[in-house]
Amino acid sequence: MARPCNIGLHDQHDVYAAACPCRHLLDVIANKWSALAIGAMEGGPLRFGALKAQLGGVTPKVLTTTLRRLEAFGLVHREIYPEVPLRVEYSLSPLGRSAAKPLRALRAWAEEALDSTPQARA
Repeated sequence: MARPCNIGLHDQHDVYAAACPCRHLLDVIANKWSALAIGAMEGGPLRFGALKAQLGGVTPKVLTTTLRRLEAFGLVHREIYPEVPLRVEYSLSPLGRSAAKPLRALRAWAEEALDSTPQARA
């Protein structure tokens, strides 16, 4: 049975409630590419190409979609500089910086725990 969720601003949210909108935010930050992009931007603003290079294996389409989602949720700021050629930089917003700390811990845990997984021993 789904639990109710108070969806008003400043009310208590319940990520386990099916109707709770905080699940959408959790979905965005729990994505592998989002977690990696947020970590890459902890060092400061990055252009698309530099971000793509740092996130080995991400396709331009997936990175574009990830950055748009992060921007839509207010985690990333996109700054356009009216130069020729046009320059665009991505940086963490205050909300994105607040998400960076727990995501950093999760990335560190993944690196440390990998050798304990059955896949690593195979």
